[in-house]
Amino acid sequence: MDAKNTIIKPWQQGLSDHVRTAPAASAPRPSRDEAEAAVRTLIAYAGDDATREGVLDTPKRVVDAYDELFAGYREVPADSLDRTFSETSGYNDFVLVKDIPFNSHCEHHMMPFFGLAHIAYKPTDRVVGLSKLARLVDTYAKRLQTQENMTAQIATALEEVMKPRGVAVMLEAEHTCMTMRGVAKPGSLTMTTHFSGTFRDDPNELVRFMSLLRGK
Repeated sequence: MDAKNTIIKPWQQGLSDHVRTAPAASAPRPSRDEAEAAVRTLIAYAGDDATREGVLDTPKRVVDAYDELFAGYREVPADSLDRTFSETSGYNDFVLVKDIPFNSHCEHHMMPFFGLAHIAYKPTDRVVGLSKLARLVDTYAKRLQTQENMTAQIATALEEVMKPRGVAVMLEAEHTCMTMRGVAKPGSLTMTTHFSGTFRDDPNELVRFMSLLRGK
């Protein structure tokens, strides 16, 4: 989806830009040929021969991979939450989906970071399909990111679209820019959280969230 051609639906009015539209590029998107040429330049910069048989098709494969790994730039987060259900039989507790795997890329080094997302929300009168929460995580993950920004974006999308009584988001991830280069500390995990509404204001709700998360 081209961000500049994104159609804003009436119910999306008033949402934050990053929730209601796909990101808008600041410059025209390079052609596939230009992208493949850039990969050949990087191969040469690494010290290899870009015309060598073993890496001859690498530029094509890298560009194919980029189309998949960064698909989030062509997706609208709000669309993941536009299908909700009101038949809840008066359900009055929070919904928790934990251990959602994700893969993203650090915007500082363009190296992968990966881990698990845990999302809870306390609905008002409607709930969203559970798979949509995983799709929301993927939409934001498949962009150049920081873990802190991604955590806040997921929470904001839920807050603005669902208008729940509370939202809790926790991400835990391993960053290869820290484990494979620089200080090189494999196994180190980074944890980020965002709590709002009942999860922020009621300590008992926060304790319940953490207890369910850790399986106690």
